[in-house]
Amino acid sequence: MGKTMLLPILLIISFYFHGFQSAVYTVGDDEQWNTGVNYLKWSEKYNFTVGDTLDDVVFIYIKGQHDVHQVTQDVYQSCNASTGVLASYYSGKDTVNLTQAEKYWFICNIEGHCLGGMKLVVDVKDAVANGSTPSSPTTPSPMTYQGNGCPCQKWSIGMFFVGLGILFMMTS
Repeated sequence: MGKTMLLPILLIISFYFHGFQSAVYTVGDDEQWNTGVNYLKWSEKYNFTVGDTLDDVVFIYIKGQHDVHQVTQDVYQSCNASTGVLASYYSGKDTVNLTQAEKYWFICNIEGHCLGGMKLVVDVKDAVANGSTPSSPTTPSPMTYQGNGCPCQKWSIGMFFVGLGILFMMTS
């Protein structure tokens, strides 16, 4: 196969794999998981979907000052976590995979924090509903904190193939 055919094939592969990129949302953006943040307003900025895109939610907070509990809707509304806790996180940097189209309910269980508003509901939708193509999100691309703490956009695997093809063409 000639070099002239390699680039178009790599571009096609890039477009095909573009749907497998992962979006990572840092809860609260710069304010992170903390008291005094309007998490309803924060969650309305994004379109959380499953299907072609696997979304992750990252809770970043000071370990020991806060925690994260995934709970039922009743616990979310009452802030009483004596029952109905589905998962608990305490590390200070907790990733939750949103793999189903459903509502995910989260609270901080430190005394007074949930009642003070430190709770979040994430409504995850199917990427394609009833066979229709989803509309483009009207919100900014999600960002995540990685490694050195700087916000970095995650790249799709397709871009890897394009870069690899260009490198291959330059060295041949």
